[in-house]
Amino acid sequence: MLLQTILEGLGLGALLVTVCAVGIRKSAVGMVHLYGQNVQERCIALGLTTKENIKRNALRFKVICIPMYLAYVMACVYAINGAQGFWNGFWQCFVILSVMNLIDRLGIDGYWVGHTKAWVIPKTEDLMPYISKADKKKKWLFGTVGMLLIALVLAGIGTLL
Repeated sequence: MLLQTILEGLGLGALLVTVCAVGIRKSAVGMVHLYGQNVQERCIALGLTTKENIKRNALRFKVICIPMYLAYVMACVYAINGAQGFWNGFWQCFVILSVMNLIDRLGIDGYWVGHTKAWVIPKTEDLMPYISKADKKKKWLFGTVGMLLIALVLAGIGTLL
């Protein structure tokens, strides 16, 4: 069961990577809502996007992608794996979310954003690295604690259903 749950976490990570790839398919400006305020302001000043577009893309990400990720986790844990009870659901949710968090922190933030040109926005290179050490620390802390809290909530919901 643990291996299956880890594989489901890899599936969720693949979904996240796909969302990112689609988001930057024309230009990394498409996902500038994930960048710091200084990069967003530069993109607006350069005429690459508008504040409204950034807000719209951020809202679209929150309204479409986050529920899709949560539905994926719930489907894996309760529909596919047949978890019953709070703790059985919790550990599976937490493993799936943690694997996705590792893919996000190491694969996307650490490698893809940090070491490739795919996420570089022309004329903002002086603002690199786009993810500062302080931001990385926050992402690790809030990502780990956040996944724990989300797993608790999802397990609670799963127990009630």
